[in-house]
Amino acid sequence: MEWLKGELQIRTPGQGLHAITDKVADLLRNWQVTEGMCYLYLQHTSASLLISENYDPTARKDLEEFLRRLAPEGQAWHQHTLEGADDSPSHMRALLTGTSESIPIDDGELTLGTWQGIYLCEHRRQGHSRTVLVRCLKVR
Repeated sequence: MEWLKGELQIRTPGQGLHAITDKVADLLRNWQVTEGMCYLYLQHTSASLLISENYDPTARKDLEEFLRRLAPEGQAWHQHTLEGADDSPSHMRALLTGTSESIPIDDGELTLGTWQGIYLCEHRRQGHSRTVLVRCLKVR
């Protein structure tokens, strides 16, 4: 077994779910991983990672709207607004969706479901540079 370490720098255009499946798969191909386990970790508090449907774009739009409705901006009770009205809600949305994912690798491919994809969720209105740590336990 071998432990591989890398990172992906993702520049987001702004708020929304941004597909990163291909970037993760490309890194694993470069590492020539046939079997193992891929661990992703996002080093941010106002963005998150999730696995969700990647076939129908309306599913992504519905998820984005769902998060906006669960943690709306501009609430009178928000105190953490140092960086703007989207500051506090961005942390709440990240709390709901999480910062890590674990995905098996079989036959050189991420073992995702037929309609699953990996997304970096940008919860801030402006684009940011986000770092995704990628760790892989390579069996062969």
